[in-house]
Amino acid sequence: MLTDLALYSDRLFMAAAGVYLLAMVLHALEYSSTRTPKAVLVGAGGPEVEQADVPAEVPAGRSRTDRLGRMGVALVILGVVLHLTSIVLRGITAGRWPLGNMYEFTAAITLAAVVTWLLVLRKAPSARPVGMFVLLPVLILMFLGGTVLYTRAAPVMPALQSYWLVIHVTAISISCGLLLVPGVASVLFLLRRSSLFPQFTAKLPTADRLDRVAYRTTIIGLPLYTFAVICGAIWAEAAWGRFWGWDPKETVAFIAWVIYAGYLHARATAGWRAERAAWINVAGFATMIFNLFFINMVVAGLHSYAGLG
Repeated sequence: MLTDLALYSDRLFMAAAGVYLLAMVLHALEYSSTRTPKAVLVGAGGPEVEQADVPAEVPAGRSRTDRLGRMGVALVILGVVLHLTSIVLRGITAGRWPLGNMYEFTAAITLAAVVTWLLVLRKAPSARPVGMFVLLPVLILMFLGGTVLYTRAAPVMPALQSYWLVIHVTAISISCGLLLVPGVASVLFLLRRSSLFPQFTAKLPTADRLDRVAYRTTIIGLPLYTFAVICGAIWAEAAWGRFWGWDPKETVAFIAWVIYAGYLHARATAGWRAERAAWINVAGFATMIFNLFFINMVVAGLHSYAGLG
């Protein structure tokens, strides 16, 4: 029975990845069929400026572009259902909280990222063209999780059999997935403000919209990440007799926290609210990815045996 559930869990994970891939294709078709918005003149002979914060194309009724976008979002929702069911079945199969190895951690991060993106869409429907750019790193992570990082469902070692596994690792998984979205938004913001690929980036939401998505999502993600780091320190004191030992995983997690705190500070400081703040956010995102893969898989430390966040 448990063997069957484990098989269903793995197949649902692959099915979710396939649905996300199809959704990304639909979003790519939506993006390619969107008309490039024209600049608006301010006054007679005034300089050209970006249009107001509206979708690149406002469809009349159900245009082809609108239908593609709606179908893409519907598939993302279906993928979330399959993804969540896969994680639940994994936990039932293993007889524990399903966050005991890198495969499960990656599955949780990608689910959190996609759910965050759906919540962003509820508040900012004009950001829908960004969907394919959010799903791309999600699919890359899911591919790595299902191949290189895959581990069969099994009980965890005694050192991880603690209620702090549920609290700390769940919080760090959700916060990492949540922070993936502003990382992508800041990268697109920098592309939108640059002169690179103008015909391609002109179809993106306005730079102001991308900046607000990055900022508002980080405001939610950083406190949760802070809570996860604090819980990890408490667990470390219970398990190893000290709150902080400058283990490589702890050190890079702290560096990421400092960078994200610096981003929020820069975002509220005059003169740093545009490109400079976005670069800081991208650096924080890169540090999170570095901590997730390189530190877990290459550098030896107290966290190496677990492959956890």
